[in-house]
Amino acid sequence: MSVAVPNAPEVVALIVAAGRGERLGGAVPKQYLSLAGKAVLRRAVEPLLAHKRIDAVRVVIGAGQEDLARAALDGLDVGEPIIGAEERALSVVNGLNALPAGATIILIHDAARPFCPPEVIDRLLDALASHDGAVPVLAVADTLTRLDDAALGERLDRDQVARVQTPQAFGLAALRAAIEAWGDGVPTDESAYLRAAGVSIAAVEGDAMLEKLTTSADWARAEALLATRTTVRTGMGFDVHAFEPGDHVWIGGIQIPHGRALKGHSDADVALHALTDALLGAIAAGDIGDHFPPSDPQWKGAPSPLFLEHARTLVEQAGGAIEHVDVTIICEAPKIGPHREAMRARIGELLRLPLTRVSVKATTTERLGFTGRGEGIAAQAVATVRVEERD
Repeated sequence: MSVAVPNAPEVVALIVAAGRGERLGGAVPKQYLSLAGKAVLRRAVEPLLAHKRIDAVRVVIGAGQEDLARAALDGLDVGEPIIGAEERALSVVNGLNALPAGATIILIHDAARPFCPPEVIDRLLDALASHDGAVPVLAVADTLTRLDDAALGERLDRDQVARVQTPQAFGLAALRAAIEAWGDGVPTDESAYLRAAGVSIAAVEGDAMLEKLTTSADWARAEALLATRTTVRTGMGFDVHAFEPGDHVWIGGIQIPHGRALKGHSDADVALHALTDALLGAIAAGDIGDHFPPSDPQWKGAPSPLFLEHARTLVEQAGGAIEHVDVTIICEAPKIGPHREAMRARIGELLRLPLTRVSVKATTTERLGFTGRGEGIAAQAVATVRVEERD
């Protein structure tokens, strides 16, 4: 029985990330290690989450990895992590049992393969129009031979073998039936279930980008690849707000008691507004007024952290990672020094950055200009963003 590719929300990707990654060494499993600014697991999830033909993504993790997973997946729509098991095959079964209702097609992918080209996903889903399973494979370029006590033995025909990769795609009903019929032993991948059941599996063209991260040499290659695909961009922002009657101001996400307030459509946080524009500028995404026009009543009195988090999300969606931000607040009063560390901490929280990558400074204009006369507050910001160039 073949499975037609659905138009309804029925295609689910399951990322298996329950392993311990011991061959790479270290106390943290490899799927949670940072690879050029992002956790490996996040890099594995994002291409599937962004693919228009995949309706939902779920992640299977190991017991005790909940905090690591939530940090790696923060902000991504993947639901609550599913707890796996010691064996990969059992982790997959746990994931299948927790799939959302209505799923008819499943893609199963290893978290240790963080670079999944969208074309591979398309080829897999297209193949399900005539098969119950589809697997990406790569041809073998090297000469192959059997080993006989560490000596060369019989030569193998490389035209008859291929390297199997993930993600692997299946009609969910066919996969579940094949798992039920499985005998003893532990399969190395899900296609083994269908092969044992005599089900036809399509072999589609894989991609070298799907190489699995197993050894330190694999890691070095992945870092080198990302280095060639990233550029550093700088964005600048400037904002100013006049004073009006009031008893506090919002600056850098912190409420400061003051004899006057800042006038604005939102909460008039001059520092966060400048920083929002700097981030938008780094990815050429317009300015804060484009995304939150002051003519729109829904932003009346809106908290500025909302604007900054929106800019951060746009940076992430553009394949970027925020490297550093620097904000300069220009005013005679209130004094910024007593609140500077609280501002750094709040900005770091909003942008998910450590304090070492958040700078907040203050200066005056020596009583020159409107800030010198105490008529308002200005701020300027610079954001450094590392962006992965996309084809």
